[in-house]
Amino acid sequence: MSKLVIGLSGGIGSGKTAVSDRFKALGIHVVDADIAARTIVEPNKPAWQDIKEFFGNEVLLEDQTLNRAWLRQQVFADTDKRKKLEEFTHPRIRAEIIRDLDNSNSVYTLLVSPLLIESGQIKLVEKVIIIDVLEALQIERTCIRDNNDSEQVKRIIAAQLPREKRLQHADWIIDNSEPLETLDTRIESLHQELLALI
Repeated sequence: MSKLVIGLSGGIGSGKTAVSDRFKALGIHVVDADIAARTIVEPNKPAWQDIKEFFGNEVLLEDQTLNRAWLRQQVFADTDKRKKLEEFTHPRIRAEIIRDLDNSNSVYTLLVSPLLIESGQIKLVEKVIIIDVLEALQIERTCIRDNNDSEQVKRIIAAQLPREKRLQHADWIIDNSEPLETLDTRIESLHQELLALI
């Protein structure tokens, strides 16, 4: 495992993938909590079993994978259901993340997670990069990307840590409302800063 693990977080639609892809292109191993979250709910895995038992067969598509759109509507409309889903998934996501971190052999490792702070995954990292955009831009990007209506996106944002609180945890802030060329320059310079910490 790399000695230095850097957390990368931001609200929905802030551009975490655009940023992490640029670090990947620089040869950095990226551990993605969203991929870990998908891995642990593959058909017949323990988290999948728990979710199916709690939510019923309606949570499954014909191919037995989770009906994510249906599940998202359920959990962002009902706090108790969301907490139950987190109970089934968070400890398993953490274990999957740790396994991936242990397999990293790049100079430092990036842990990308939308819930880095809320889930306690922040304890796995030494420093934190927060990607920041205005809420209006988050809504616009997410509606286009996920084909969601704006009310649904607003509910997801409301369930995440408020922007101001997220920013309090930042060692570095990347403003991702700027043009992509600016983003490339910012990440290249941040990469050099991180290499200097090793």
